Order: sequence, then C-alpha cells, then structure tokens
Amino acid sequence: MPNLTWRYADTFEYMEHTRAGFPPAMICVACNGGIQGKETHAGLPETPQEIAESVQAAYEAGASMVHVHARDSRDFTQGARRIDEWLEVNSRIRALCPDIIINNTTGGDLTMSMEERLSCLDAGPEIASLNLTPDMSRFTMKARRAPLPHPRPETEVDACIPFTYGLVEKFAAEMQKRGIKPEMETYHTGGAWVMRDLIERKLVEPPYLIQTVMGAQTASYPTPEHVINLLREVPDQTVWLCSGIGPFQLPLTTLALLMGGHPRVGLEDNLYYSRGRRFKDNAEAVKRVVRIASELNRPVATPAESRALLGLPAKPAQAA
Repeated sequence: MPNLTWRYADTFEYMEHTRAGFPPAMICVACNGGIQGKETHAGLPETPQEIAESVQAAYEAGASMVHVHARDSRDFTQGARRIDEWLEVNSRIRALCPDIIINNTTGGDLTMSMEERLSCLDAGPEIASLNLTPDMSRFTMKARRAPLPHPRPETEVDACIPFTYGLVEKFAAEMQKRGIKPEMETYHTGGAWVMRDLIERKLVEPPYLIQTVMGAQTASYPTPEHVINLLREVPDQTVWLCSGIGPFQLPLTTLALLMGGHPRVGLEDNLYYSRGRRFKDNAEAVKRVVRIASELNRPVATPAESRALLGLPAKPAQAA
C-alpha cells in the first residue's frame, strides 16, 4: 500500500501516487444535522433509534465513519445538550455497527452555548468535529408542521457562531484530555492559521484529520481551484476528508476520490441524488460514492483500515 498521507496538492507526489495507487477511500456518512429535520426530508433521522438504523444501512453500504448530531428529545428541532442523550445515540449506533468510527459534532445547532457544544465528548466518540473559524449564515428555515412532533413556523435565520482562537484551543484541549481525535473543519484558507496554532501548542497530533467544507455560506467557493488552494495550506501528515453542500457534493467528493482524498456524503449536506430526485436515504448516498470509487480504482476502506489511516486504536471505543 502507498503512503497513507502526503501533500495532496503537490504535482509530483500526485503523479507518483497515481502510478502506485491511492490508499483505500474512507467514506464518512453525515447522517443528519443540527438544523434541518423531517420537515425537509422524511428520511432524515431524528430519534436515537432512527439515527442508529440509518447509520447501520450506510455502514452496510460501505461507510466506515459516521458524523452524527444527536437531537434534543424534548424538541427535535434542537441539538442534544445533555450527555445522556448523546450516550443513548452512541450506544445504539455501536450496538448495530460494532466497528464503525463514531464522530460526534461539537457544531451542534445555532442556539447552543459553547459549553453545551462540548456535551458530546463524554459519550465515547473516537473523533469529534472542531470548527476552526467563525461560522456565519443567513437563510430561511422551512416550517415544521404537524403531525411532525415539535412543529414551528418558517423562520428567518441570520446567525454567527463566534469561534475564537481561545475557544478552539479549549475544545481541542477537552478532546485531547479524553483521547478524542479532532476533525479540523476548515471553510476557507484562514483555517490554516488555526491549524498551525493548534499544532504549535501540541493540542493535535498527526496524522491530522482535516475536512474541507465546500459550498457553505462564507466558505471558499466550491470549485476545484479553491479545493486545491486549501490543500496547499494544510500541514504534512494530513488525512483529507472533503464535503460538498447541496449540488456541490457529487463533483467535490468525486474530486477528492480522484486526488487520493476521502469523501463525506449524507443527508446533512445534500438531500438530492439529482435535480428533482431526492436520495431515498443515507445508504443510497453511500452506495453511489462506493460505485464511483470502484470506477476510479479506489477500494473502499474497511473500518479497520480507516482506523489505521487515522492512527486510532484498533479496538472501537464504547459509549460510557
């Protein structure tokens, strides 16, 4: 097998790895989100059992990692704020998917406090997302109508999650204390400053897991050119995961496969298989990227191979 990490944007390393063969593609499924729910797609899982069953289908289709948002049982329009709710979700996922890598979000939802965003860390994840920069967005949230539980009206959102250097360092330190690998999410090249800061402070260790988030508001524009510019800024010994929002999911996750990176797919990021045709579920999104990887001569990584790629223990973590 070729080296597992390299400079993805380096011309000569790319040609060398093309000749030798890229490592297996690790597929991450982003099974739901912290904002939209069944009001936008009936297949978006909300309850712990729905989440676990949706993840199981994606796992059986080829996903070796799940990025998950637990929901508040008192109001499914909100992200989980209590450790017990995270424990239930992670336990159910682990029961159905014995060796999948569990990646909990610290992004949460738009209304959480910073302390509430950390509630997932004591629920036994092996990885947790770590936003590197402020996250600004403006959009209309679709009305949630009965008979769905916890209905709410259409809502205009104009928000910013104000991550700072100090907050990012605090989140990384809390992850380090628990042996959780941060998934550093960068939306634009400014995230590289924060990556370097975390490395200099010894708050993250190689191999670094870095996700380029393409197509989000105030992110770099979702084009191959901008992806390559982002990759020029990442440190050595990086495992690169790429997500694309909405219609940019398919081209940019395919680009990641072409370049030796790893794709993230799922209903958190994109609801549509093609124009006018929705995904049936998360498993269908995984099946498509598995098929594309096969056509590009990229074998799909098993959970064990993904653990080796990321430097995680071979034995899966258990929910506490």
